[in-house]
Amino acid sequence: LVVPLFTFSLAVKMSAKKVSNKAAHANNIMRGVKVDKLVLNVCTGASGDKLTKAARVLQQICGQEPVLSKARYTLRSFGIRRNEQIAAHVTVRGDKAVEIIERGLKVKEFELKYVNFSKDGNFGFGIEEHIDLGIKYDPSTGIYGMDFFVVMGRPGYRVSKRRRTVGKVGAPHRCNREETTKWFQQKYDGIILPGK
Repeated sequence: LVVPLFTFSLAVKMSAKKVSNKAAHANNIMRGVKVDKLVLNVCTGASGDKLTKAARVLQQICGQEPVLSKARYTLRSFGIRRNEQIAAHVTVRGDKAVEIIERGLKVKEFELKYVNFSKDGNFGFGIEEHIDLGIKYDPSTGIYGMDFFVVMGRPGYRVSKRRRTVGKVGAPHRCNREETTKWFQQKYDGIILPGK
């Protein structure tokens, strides 16, 4: 089999171009990964006084009014009825979100498992006691655990979210698990543990 010299030189040029493209992307500010939003969720499994106290805890942490979530279907074993309010969540953006994430990761000692990161480049973790975030313990409120879910993004993601002339974010510009894990290790000196 004889490969023409022209085809071989073209293949070498294309591979060199791929390498130079990656190097060019490294300095592009539009490629930087950043925190889009943080969602904090507390599920009490029941409505009433317990849920009201959980919502108050979220308000203390974020300084925002939480939204109450309803059960999607009835689960008799848990004593949950459909459309009953069972959880509270709040969405935080900007510098406030980054500051709360840092406090949450400090509780986890900046250690997350590989399975905490989704294929879309988002990640989540949970803490068992909200008082670890630096909030004073109040016996009348009690102690609540909560879920942190961090949605990552890049500049230009607004194209898919805006109202007029909605477009798609191309596959090369979307975040993935590898980029987010690298960001986590660089920004927080985080440790990623293997397995579940």
